[in-house]
Amino acid sequence: TATHRSCAVSRARGASMRGRRAMRAPCAEPEWKVKQREQDAAISAEEDAVRGRVREVLESINASSSSSGVASGAATVGAGAGAGAAGDARSALMDKVKRATASLEYGLVERETEVRLLLLAACCGEHLLLLGPPGTAKSELGRRLSALCDGGLFFERLLTRFSVPEELFGPLSMRGLENDQYVRQIDGYLPTANVAFVDEIFKANSAILNSLLTILNERLFDNGSERINVPLLCLVGASNELPESEELDALYDRFLLRSSVEQVSAAGLGKLLALKGETAIGARAGGAGEATVVLRPEDFSNIRYEAAENTTVPSNVIELISDLRTFLQEKCEPPVYVSDRRLLKAVQLLRVAAYTNGRDEVSEFDTLLLTNVLWQRPSESVMIKDWILERLAQDRGTKQVQYLLAGLFGRACRADGDTDECKQLLKEASSLRQVLTSQLNSLRGAQGGSLPALREHLWLSPADASRAAQTLGPMFSKVRTNLENLLEETLTLEVALERNTEPHILALLMPNY
Repeated sequence: TATHRSCAVSRARGASMRGRRAMRAPCAEPEWKVKQREQDAAISAEEDAVRGRVREVLESINASSSSSGVASGAATVGAGAGAGAAGDARSALMDKVKRATASLEYGLVERETEVRLLLLAACCGEHLLLLGPPGTAKSELGRRLSALCDGGLFFERLLTRFSVPEELFGPLSMRGLENDQYVRQIDGYLPTANVAFVDEIFKANSAILNSLLTILNERLFDNGSERINVPLLCLVGASNELPESEELDALYDRFLLRSSVEQVSAAGLGKLLALKGETAIGARAGGAGEATVVLRPEDFSNIRYEAAENTTVPSNVIELISDLRTFLQEKCEPPVYVSDRRLLKAVQLLRVAAYTNGRDEVSEFDTLLLTNVLWQRPSESVMIKDWILERLAQDRGTKQVQYLLAGLFGRACRADGDTDECKQLLKEASSLRQVLTSQLNSLRGAQGGSLPALREHLWLSPADASRAAQTLGPMFSKVRTNLENLLEETLTLEVALERNTEPHILALLMPNY
């Protein structure tokens, strides 16, 4: 019947469903799958352990660098300034240099760079050449430096192609001629001056050149049969144009510092026209009530002596200077000649710059001053500055570190439990980590606070320092990111070696290698 058929169908369906459920019932998991899952869990646990330890060490390094940031800045000054009375004297000298700079530039518009170059030249016992059109405050700078020097004689002269030696060195002594002596009356002339300004200096003729070169380089003057010492601290030379004849090349090379002086820009013209005669010699720096700064000749000589004795030039700075000279003489067209004498004096200038900034070691940032030292034509200064900035922001050897780290990684994977090899690898990884940490901390210190190493530099004008900081900032950020990544990878290798991590897990931890 229909009822019987319906019941049979229902029983058949039930049996079928029970059969299917029986077929879907769980069965025992294969042993290989259990082992695979256990291995995956062990690998994951080891990865987590290594990464956790790396994070702990990184946090410790970051905390250490942050806490030592302020201390390191103070320590830099403290270490540079020395201790006790010597430190106090050096701090007082630094303060005097700052006030002297402010006094020199007070009432001048857009002459911050020239003021600093002038004072730096005096501190180094060198000379400054100012190239530019008339009426750009070149002679005013020389007079102001003379006013800062205690009791110094200021000598000023404009040369022409017809100038005679008497104009610079004094007239012949009539009484000396009566006694068969060829001597000059030098009082009040260049051989007795402390600060001098000579305009159109490249108009000097051959009758003047020999004696002038001896005064500039050796501070000596032959007066008849007597050779006398010249108290010249600094000579400021000015010219509208570069020297044309080869006989003036030696004179040109005597000016260690050079600057191209432009007219006041349109932006600064309003400030210039609003001046009320405050450019007089002896103008107070910082407003009324502050006495004019006075620097004695012994202050300048002490700076040179202390800088030579107490400052060092690290190998990276020496390499930078050497590479810069190679670039200028071999890769520029036309080549820019840099004499050995100029290069040696440039290093002494960097020592003075470091010492007066409170440091015992020349910094790479000090080399920005070479922008006003190594050029032969004003247009080359921009090229030199660009090269130095690019060098300062280079990858700092990150590519070499990557190659070295890749080599360590390969050796670690092949070590296969070799205890001695693992110890050696751990030692090398630790050394590499210390190098990267030092580089990163140095970069963070330079980068923190918008590059204070630049903005607080005594001899870089605020405008020059700001432009350099703006250029280096983005470059430093990129280098810092690369260093941070390399440090993390190096720490990963070091921690893995400490834990005897298996090579296949190390490969998972360092996929880039």
